[in-house]
Amino acid sequence: MLKPAQALGLQVDVLKAGSEHEIDSAFDTFAHMQIDALLVLSDPVYANRREQIARLELKYRIPTVHSFRGHVIAGSLASYGASIADAYCQAGTYAGRILKGEKPADLPVMQPTKFELVINLKMAKALGLNIPPTLLARADEVIE
Repeated sequence: MLKPAQALGLQVDVLKAGSEHEIDSAFDTFAHMQIDALLVLSDPVYANRREQIARLELKYRIPTVHSFRGHVIAGSLASYGASIADAYCQAGTYAGRILKGEKPADLPVMQPTKFELVINLKMAKALGLNIPPTLLARADEVIE
């Protein structure tokens, strides 16, 4: 992640936060650092703090991108990542194959095949961002 960012002339700073208080502190740090945007990596802690992160994103005016659409439904700006619904379908297919007698060890490792881009125009407007029409056209879902 660092080398591609550096090749684009971008600086990447990594902060870890594992609790409600640490997430609040991280956003305060981001504000002092005057960061341009935030990528929140996938983690159960962050999934359970979606609303908090969206509130802080708005409070500190930091555009935030996540891996899963649930964060955008909770109010964040955008997400791009594997489709959870598609992953559940793949898991169901595996379960069916196992129930029909195939050995789990013989099944191939599957990777996500469907990815979703979800954009929250309400948050974009609140942050003063104009999302290009070409990006909106590529989105799988646009929340207005």
